[in-house]
Amino acid sequence: MKRAKITVIGAGNVGAAVANWAVAKDLGDVLLVDIVEGIPQGKALDLYEGTPVLNIDSRVKGTNNYEDTKDSDIVVITAGMPRKPGMSRDDLIMTNAKIVGSVVEQTIKYSPNSILVIVSNPLDAMVYVAYKKSGFPKNRVMGMAGVLDSTRFRSFIAEELDVSVNDVNAMVLGGHGDTMLPMTRLANVAGIPVKDLIGKERLAEIVERTRKGGGEFLPLLNTSAWTAPGISVVDMVEAIVKDKKRVIPCAAYVEGEYGVKDIFIGVPAKLGGNGVEEVLEIKMNEEEQAEFKKTVEHVQSLTQMLKEKVFNEGA
Repeated sequence: MKRAKITVIGAGNVGAAVANWAVAKDLGDVLLVDIVEGIPQGKALDLYEGTPVLNIDSRVKGTNNYEDTKDSDIVVITAGMPRKPGMSRDDLIMTNAKIVGSVVEQTIKYSPNSILVIVSNPLDAMVYVAYKKSGFPKNRVMGMAGVLDSTRFRSFIAEELDVSVNDVNAMVLGGHGDTMLPMTRLANVAGIPVKDLIGKERLAEIVERTRKGGGEFLPLLNTSAWTAPGISVVDMVEAIVKDKKRVIPCAAYVEGEYGVKDIFIGVPAKLGGNGVEEVLEIKMNEEEQAEFKKTVEHVQSLTQMLKEKVFNEGA
């Protein structure tokens, strides 16, 4: 049986974390790619030398040459400028649009049948760049966002209630930014609604912490987080490689679902061997619809900026 070839472009903190967890889960052979000579090779060698302890046969290599990515099954793109203190994800849009666009052009040249998972920020906008640049069908382009936002939300709820994270179910929809929509109505602990366990004001504080979750790391690390994002990416990759048909919130292309068209935004998606195999719709109440509208409008504004400044599509 052919092992999956998983290419990770960008060997920085997030890229290295993706490689680490993909190897730890034995999802396939992993290739780290970066423009800086020595970095992907060194990190890959270090990781590969640990595989005997894990009894894992993954081949791990690093390269500066896109030709080595040939025939990749899944390509994870983490390349781009990370956030610094005082920056929002949106501040990165034009710089990272150029980087992601260039990476995608190189990627599809050697792996025209691959599935793309985008991690670069601002996430929803960068997935749109990858979609347009690749010309791939919508099911083969997606972004990692909702799974990370949801796992943060779940961890905060578990911490508040002093319960196992395994019993906390929660989902975050919308754009990967301050307008995201943690679905408090659906959050539960072993089936018990979170609203019955946490007071309204405290729950609102947890929602706000979730929305600002990425920014919490900036004053601590002087950059963005990488471990939880890496784990979250691999959760998606595993669902695809193993054709698990898992329902995972991620940035998927919508063509009328939720009353929205022509953007990538965080929605529940069934991930399997063909990538995004279905977008599932949740019936929202009026309050949720209003909040979802806000996050959609924000993502649409970023997408429109790209259409005008990158793809010359006009207003």
